[in-house]
Amino acid sequence: MTKGKEEERMFKKLKAGFENLKAGLARTHNAIMGGVEAAFTGKSREDILEALEESLILSDVGVKASGEIVDKLREELAGKDEERLKALLKESIYDILKKVERPLEVTSHPFVIMVLGVNGVGKTTTIGKLAARYSSSGKSVILAAGDTFRAAAIEQLEGWGQRAGCPVIRQSQGGDPGAVVYDAMKAALSRRSDIIILDTAGRLHTKVNLMEELKKVKKIAGRELPGAPHENLLVLDASTGQNAINQARLFNEAVGVTGIALTKLDGTAKGGIIVAIARELGIPIRYVGVGETVEDLKEFDAREFVEALI
Repeated sequence: MTKGKEEERMFKKLKAGFENLKAGLARTHNAIMGGVEAAFTGKSREDILEALEESLILSDVGVKASGEIVDKLREELAGKDEERLKALLKESIYDILKKVERPLEVTSHPFVIMVLGVNGVGKTTTIGKLAARYSSSGKSVILAAGDTFRAAAIEQLEGWGQRAGCPVIRQSQGGDPGAVVYDAMKAALSRRSDIIILDTAGRLHTKVNLMEELKKVKKIAGRELPGAPHENLLVLDASTGQNAINQARLFNEAVGVTGIALTKLDGTAKGGIIVAIARELGIPIRYVGVGETVEDLKEFDAREFVEALI
């Protein structure tokens, strides 16, 4: 393939990826901008700003962040200029999101990723997509089925492992998650694998025993490989809104969250929660999910995200 054709192929791929992200964020875009665009007809500048603040809050940007954004616009927006308002809104949101734009970098071999999250957020699916991404890029990946409590969790992970061509280390349902992690670490070290992805249980995040179990898993990984896990990736469901922030705080207190994957943005009008997470927690956002395919799990790019959102 010539250089020109390769560049054209990459451009088309990037364009398709952006359009996919834009489509995935359509509900949140409509929630934020719908009322504002209607308010431009015959209403005052202040009415427009009040409509925007209400829309931001309803899309779960958060009261504090919404107030700060609108206050900034109030200072810089002169008159009823819709295009100017959109441009200022984009920059205000980008200024918040750019602080948490830090892609996940594989810095050691093997590189251990411990994936956290409550049941139902898309944790196992996210692991499968990550495994497929890494595997397709030529890296050897081992998956550890550490969620031994949820029915069908092991089978679900094995299904993803088969699709991605990755071995899955498992025990029977109800087994000891620590033993699974121990076996996975031993296997990865002996096979010289590039990446180990540890699935973990996701029972209610308020349960003390779950957090203690996660600490145990983390300790075992670190005992077998000093410095592991290298990434504690928390998967959050965007549709849960402000509850996602509470989950992040609790997991962070228990084991230290180093990155976030925000899923199911395509199924909610509450995608503004990403702004609240960025402002209130400051934890790097590694990935955003806007669909079911492997390609729909995208590395978080603050500028691209804002352009697709507004």
